[in-house]
Amino acid sequence: MTDTGYLRHVAACNPPVTERFVPWRIHGQVVGWLRPWLVEKLVDRPDVFEVRDHAVHLRREFRDFSARSEALDEVVAWLARQALITPPMGELYPVTPAGREAALCVMDRAAAAYFGVRAFGQHLNGYVRRDDGIHMWLGRRARDRLIFPGRLDNMVAGGLPWGVSLKENLRKECAEEAGLSAELADRAVPVGLVSYNRVAERGYRPDVLYCYDLELSPDFRPRNTDGEVESFSLLPLQEVARLVRETDEFKLNCNLVIIDFLLRHGYLDPQHEEYLDLAMGLRRPLGAGLSVRE
Repeated sequence: MTDTGYLRHVAACNPPVTERFVPWRIHGQVVGWLRPWLVEKLVDRPDVFEVRDHAVHLRREFRDFSARSEALDEVVAWLARQALITPPMGELYPVTPAGREAALCVMDRAAAAYFGVRAFGQHLNGYVRRDDGIHMWLGRRARDRLIFPGRLDNMVAGGLPWGVSLKENLRKECAEEAGLSAELADRAVPVGLVSYNRVAERGYRPDVLYCYDLELSPDFRPRNTDGEVESFSLLPLQEVARLVRETDEFKLNCNLVIIDFLLRHGYLDPQHEEYLDLAMGLRRPLGAGLSVRE
């Protein structure tokens, strides 16, 4: 590997958009971005979509949350039967032009990336204070994971499905991924978010990760219960920083969460040459790099 530094990870999660994406609208509001091949398929579903004015529109006769969600569920199943997208996962994500609370409907998580909808997740930094400074718990992803198998990960990280509060979901993820009790999970401190816009294999990814810090006792040991984590390690913060700076060992978006931690805890201070670009680059406007033709 020849490239080093922290800022390259921000660039990797926000690459220039060099291909065409078509806006997907519900009642005039952009809720996602589609590749042209998917637009061509949706032309075959005039009962659900209208393709006009350089955009894909969910038909206006689907007037409420339930009707829109049911229509999308049927379309997702139809696409999956043709092996055009991955099979449904049974986990619903909000389809929203803004935050989760503004959702206009829901769709299966497996289809969300293909439709370029905004996805939300929660990442938790578990750390310990010792006489020689901060140490951070890291997980190593199981080798059978579909995405980034075997890569390093935050101690706890997971998607945020519809119908579950942030508190409930964080408790669930903490229990499954690291064996934390609900009482311990409730001590996690919400510290903000990172956002990015990534073009991935499945589609456009305008993602938001809510970030949490949890200071743990020196005798705490995380324990995975869902098989998604192969092992855990407790590393000095300077070694964690080195891994981010000099390697590609981490799952891509976890680099951003750790860089945010390094900034907030003063490991990277304003004298660092990348400080300003890092601080500004961790919170990209969703949909940046794409244009909407009127």
